[in-house]
Amino acid sequence: MKKRMLDLRVYLVTIAGAACWGLIGLFIAPLYAHGFTPWDVVAIRGIFSFVILILIMVVFYRDQVRTRLRDHFYFGGAGIFSIAFFNYFYFEVFSQSSLSLAVTLLYTGPLFVTILSRLFFKESLTVRKGLALALAVVGCALVVGLLPFGQQGIPMKIIVMGILSGFCYALYSIFSKPITKRYSALTITMYTFLYTSIFMLFTSNITSKIGRFQHLDVLVYAVLLALVTTVAAYLLYSSGLKHLEASKASILATIEPIVAVLTGVLFLGEHLRSWQVLGIGLILYSAILVAEKRSKVKKTVDLKQYKIH
Repeated sequence: MKKRMLDLRVYLVTIAGAACWGLIGLFIAPLYAHGFTPWDVVAIRGIFSFVILILIMVVFYRDQVRTRLRDHFYFGGAGIFSIAFFNYFYFEVFSQSSLSLAVTLLYTGPLFVTILSRLFFKESLTVRKGLALALAVVGCALVVGLLPFGQQGIPMKIIVMGILSGFCYALYSIFSKPITKRYSALTITMYTFLYTSIFMLFTSNITSKIGRFQHLDVLVYAVLLALVTTVAAYLLYSSGLKHLEASKASILATIEPIVAVLTGVLFLGEHLRSWQVLGIGLILYSAILVAEKRSKVKKTVDLKQYKIH
């Protein structure tokens, strides 16, 4: 009985963490309404997340703060080329189209991980991975309207940005893999957001909009964006993953886009057609296929590769 309760608790904690990522639209939409651009919102998320993470590290995990100077090349690469840009493309698609489309195209990320791992780390491209790639392509075609009637209902610019969000998301694996054995996932996350924050302070206009944070609702949404969709999501999800096999965790991870799609439909006035729902399902299943393959080699999910956003 105790084991069953523990298993249930692990599942619920993991699901709660994945669901926190899916709630991101609830905090971004109000910031758009206050005049912040997608690039500004990337800055808000990066800076607020780093501040909260560094406080947690200093108070509870001070022994994990120390790093090698040469490893900051990887932290910086992950923070700028992955986190900053995948968030930007993700937020831009949400701004110009819908949250449902944004999160669906983001989930092409595991397929880009497969392709990039083949190029950089010479990992094998198996039949399973090929099937996953084909399912993802068909799923994307259904979601954006190329299938089943051959009419593209979504501008190509938005589609390209959505796919770029998945590509930049996948870059995190390339930058983090060389240092995953030296540092904890929390250490990598914190330093990654450090470089995201620095980059955004120099490239965005967020400093000229500091006055807007005098409005309590703006400050609350900014804090919740970082606290719920980054910090709480990370802590809940990672604590659950310690006790889960990769195949189970990968399935639970699909809660994120499901929650995001439901958030868009229930709270943001979005509408989905039946074939778009089918396309979302195909993309999610393709991500599971990729993750399940890895579970035969490793019994636990490598959080640094799969979940950072």
